[in-house]
Amino acid sequence: MIIREYIQSDCIELTKLFYNTVHTVNAKDYTKEQLNVWATGKVDLEKWNQSLLEHYTLIAVESNRIVGFGDIDKTGYLDRLYIHKDYQRKGIAAALCDRLEQTNNITKIITHASITAKGFFEKRRYSVIKQQQVKREGIILINYVMEKNIK
Repeated sequence: MIIREYIQSDCIELTKLFYNTVHTVNAKDYTKEQLNVWATGKVDLEKWNQSLLEHYTLIAVESNRIVGFGDIDKTGYLDRLYIHKDYQRKGIAAALCDRLEQTNNITKIITHASITAKGFFEKRRYSVIKQQQVKREGIILINYVMEKNIK
């Protein structure tokens, strides 16, 4: 597996990976209605690309296929971490996190972990600060604000 930095031509593939991962991997913890408001399939590619370029964004590639990605902003907010449904539990998320957590000048990382991802982050010594309910289009999604001190 190769981990490299994001380039603009990755954007469409990342949005597809995001949609497919949410609708398969997260389906055990969220209803279809919740999945549909979380990952609608209608993404503003310009906004996604801008966000991914502004953040430190890493891409995991195996056999010329993007199998995962993650990004962190300058404040230490780990925004996205998604792994292709066929590449779960192979150490890809851990490898991406290892690199993202080494971002310069960050002493604390905050993430909003899904129910599905909560255990992964707990194993990486993230602590739950609070459970929260996020409302999208009138539908409630539960996630967890989690943090990890780095230095």
